[in-house]
Amino acid sequence: MVKVKTGLGLDSHRFIEGDTDKQFVLGGVVFDDAPALSGNSDADVILHALTDAISGITGVTVIGAVADKMCHQGITDSKAYLKVALDSLGLWRVTHVSIVLECLRPKIDPKASALRASVAALLSLEITDVCLTATTGEQLNDVGRGLGIHASVIVTAVAD
Repeated sequence: MVKVKTGLGLDSHRFIEGDTDKQFVLGGVVFDDAPALSGNSDADVILHALTDAISGITGVTVIGAVADKMCHQGITDSKAYLKVALDSLGLWRVTHVSIVLECLRPKIDPKASALRASVAALLSLEITDVCLTATTGEQLNDVGRGLGIHASVIVTAVAD
């Protein structure tokens, strides 16, 4: 019998306005057309939400104390946090990921293919198993007014 679980992850970070050495990282991809996001790590909202969604399947929380400890050790690449979450899957196998971004900037559509390909590679999935949509938020909140980015991620996993 095949068992199925679904995990949900959310993350938000504000942009750093002004000079910084940090890069803007989203879905494991570095882009030049937006300011960096504020956070202890690279503040990659897609990978943080994805890591939390996997935690929703395994019950092993990574974003929080584990990621904070890694940051204090100098590990600020969110791909490392995702790897910790993936290592806790055991017999579970991720089969589908759905990502929703809310941001006024940067424009996501021109980057959608690169983002999907990056996430698919990190999870050993086909690009068709990673979906991504985006909305501007219509200026209804700080994210919609261009002050940051919010990511919601749903992960489906199976165990045979």
